[in-house]
Amino acid sequence: MEKTIPTIPELCDHVKITENSKHNQLPDIVKKMLSGWSTKECFDHISPVCIPSQEKIIDIALQARRIIFPGYFTTTKLHASNIEYYIGKETMDLYELVCEQITMAIRHDCRRNRRLCTNCEQESAKLALQFMEKLPEITATLAQDIRATLAGDPATKSPDEVIFCYPGLLATLVYRLAHELFLLEVPFVPRIMTEYAHSQTGIDIHPGAQIAPGFFIDHGTGIVIGETTIIGENVRIYQGVTLGALSLPRDAGEKLRSTKRHPTIENDVIIYANTTILGGTTTIGEGSVIGGNSWIIESVEQGSKVFLKKPELIVHHANGQKTHL
Repeated sequence: MEKTIPTIPELCDHVKITENSKHNQLPDIVKKMLSGWSTKECFDHISPVCIPSQEKIIDIALQARRIIFPGYFTTTKLHASNIEYYIGKETMDLYELVCEQITMAIRHDCRRNRRLCTNCEQESAKLALQFMEKLPEITATLAQDIRATLAGDPATKSPDEVIFCYPGLLATLVYRLAHELFLLEVPFVPRIMTEYAHSQTGIDIHPGAQIAPGFFIDHGTGIVIGETTIIGENVRIYQGVTLGALSLPRDAGEKLRSTKRHPTIENDVIIYANTTILGGTTTIGEGSVIGGNSWIIESVEQGSKVFLKKPELIVHHANGQKTHL
C-alpha cells in the first residue's frame, strides 16, 4: 500500500497574529493614565496605607448576624454545653475583625485628608469595644422588628421564616449595625455595610437614618431611606417607598451636608407601595396611613389617611363596547 506523505503546512497563524500585535502601543496608554492620576480630574489610592476591605466588612455584618441569631446561620450544632464557648469565640473573632477594619478606615481617612496622627490603633480598639457593647441592644431591637413583622404580615407563620427569608429583616439588621458605627464616626465602614445590603435586597437605607424599634419592611424592593430620615416606633413601609430629599442644587454636597433633608415619620405610620415623601420639614403624623403611589412634600397631621383619587379606567371589550371603571 502506498504511504501518504504529509505536506508542510503554511506559515503558522500564531506567527502572523504575533506580528500584528499592538502590545508596543500600551506603554503610551499607561503614561496617559499616570498623568491623569496626578491631576484633580481623577481619583486613586496609591499609598502604602491599606484601604478597608469590602469583603471583610461584609464578613463583619454576617458574623454579627451569627451572634445575634445563634444557630440560624452556622453549621455548628449548638446546645447548652457549647453555646457559651461558641458565642465567646465568635465575639472575640468579631472584635478583632472590627478593630482591623476600623484601623484601616481611620488610616485611609487621615491620609486622604492629610490629618495629624490620631493614634489609630488605640482609637480603633476603643471604638470597636463601644460597637461590641451595642450588640445586646441591637439584638433586643431586632426582636421587636421581628415581632412587628409577625403582627403585620399574615403571609408569614413563624419568626424562623422572617429571619431566614425576609430581605427586609436583612436590610434592617445590617442598617442597625452600620448605624452604631456611623454614630461612632467610623469612616467608610458603615456605608460599605449598607450598600452590601442594598445590593442583596434592593433596599437602600443610609446608615445615618434614625429608625426606632418595631420597624417592618414588607417586600422591600426599591425602598430608599435617606441619611437624615427619622422613623418612629412601629412603622410599616412597602416596596418602592422613597423617603428622600427635595431637588438639590449642584453644590448641595457642601452646602447642605449638615442640613436635615429627609422626612420625619412618626409612630404607628403605614406607607403603602411606591409612595414618595420628600423634604426635611415634611412630617407624617402619628397613626397616619399613606396610600400607594402618593407624592407628598408637605406635612400630614396625626391620624390622617392620604389616598390618590381613584383613576378612571377604560376597558375595550372584544365586542367593541367600551366601559369606564
